[in-house]
Amino acid sequence: MIATTRRLPLGGVQIDFLEPSAAADLVASKDFRGDVHLCNAYTLALAEERSDLASALDGAALNLPDGTPLAWFARRRGIDGCTRVYGPDLMGDVLDRGRSADLGHYLYGSTPEVLVALEQRIGERWPGARIVGSESPPFRDITDEELDTSLRRAQELGADIVWVGMGTPKQDLLVRRMATGGDATYVAVGAAFDFIAGVKKQAPTWMQRAGLEWLFRLVTEPRRLASRYLVYNWKFLRLLWRTRAQKAEGVRS
Repeated sequence: MIATTRRLPLGGVQIDFLEPSAAADLVASKDFRGDVHLCNAYTLALAEERSDLASALDGAALNLPDGTPLAWFARRRGIDGCTRVYGPDLMGDVLDRGRSADLGHYLYGSTPEVLVALEQRIGERWPGARIVGSESPPFRDITDEELDTSLRRAQELGADIVWVGMGTPKQDLLVRRMATGGDATYVAVGAAFDFIAGVKKQAPTWMQRAGLEWLFRLVTEPRRLASRYLVYNWKFLRLLWRTRAQKAEGVRS
């Protein structure tokens, strides 16, 4: 299945550049299994520092470009018309496709209150989407025993796709663990739970297209996201510069 993508290295991570509709088709396919990561500037900059995150992404079934700067990078590398694969949109598109395929969806992450709101909103926007279960795990690290119990529960309930909304890097490390112990598709979608449930506002479309979603989120959640954006955006720019320099050096040699 991965052969249908164009995979390019960005820093130490291989990114699978797919159009959003093709990404949704792939994730919604019952033939596809494994862990799916939505990578943005923060993910890639953090992977430069954390070997556990880099290892998780290196072993992933699919690393999608959930960030406008990643799409810009791909277009500079010859992938014409490349756009980001936005987590909330991917989740919505797969929920939509899954209705005709009778996919079972399991929601893992966030708080019980958000999960209730999320299930209600899914029922309103995608009637017929089959939510087989949901779970709000503890905020601390998940033990192997707890994870095994969750995987067995999701499997027994008929989950084809487990959506994990916990934030990076925790969710990326977790779906990698899930993929090694379960037989389904495990998608790390970050704030998609909050956005679809309506408990947090999304950046306007024009800001997303201009690569300014980070600024909107920084303004709305400054305490939580200040370090993430003010520090790691610069680290990502440095990563881009180094990637470009390495490519130029390879051309000269």
